[in-house]
Amino acid sequence: MSRIGKLPIVIPEGVNIEYNETQLNVKGPKGNLNLRLRPEIKLEKKENQINVMRKSDSKEVKSLHGLFRVLINNMVTGVTKGYQKKLEIVGTGYRANVQGKKLILNLGYSYPYEFDIPEGINITVENNTNIFISGINKELVGESAAIIRKMKPPEPYKGKGIKYSTEVIKKKAGKSGK
Repeated sequence: MSRIGKLPIVIPEGVNIEYNETQLNVKGPKGNLNLRLRPEIKLEKKENQINVMRKSDSKEVKSLHGLFRVLINNMVTGVTKGYQKKLEIVGTGYRANVQGKKLILNLGYSYPYEFDIPEGINITVENNTNIFISGINKELVGESAAIIRKMKPPEPYKGKGIKYSTEVIKKKAGKSGK
């Protein structure tokens, strides 16, 4: 039995979970999320918790067991608490601002980068250098943060670029003159 897959998912108050053989819907105070279920995975609901079960013991189904348990748990957490990522822009003249449904990034290039904010994601900018990405879908929040970071990843000599707030940049020594 999968160590992660066998753990029950506790359903907090205010969260409604509906499912059938192919579809799972999670509704909570922050919004709604949907997930397409595989036919090899079945769910059992008992009082205020859900158990994820598998129908066979093949290698593929065993790998899906833990995955679907984590996906469902992330959905429950998303509709109750939500997810947030923080990015920091480091560099002279580098800045960001939100205009309507676009994030405009000035990163030292001759033109500004424009990032279209996806549906379900909220982006705010503080002090022109701190970008806060929040939403209920963990995958979409992480993907949006990764795309923004990829526009100008931090370089190891001066540390300029876009980095996660928890990321530590190891700086290299430059050329040493004689």
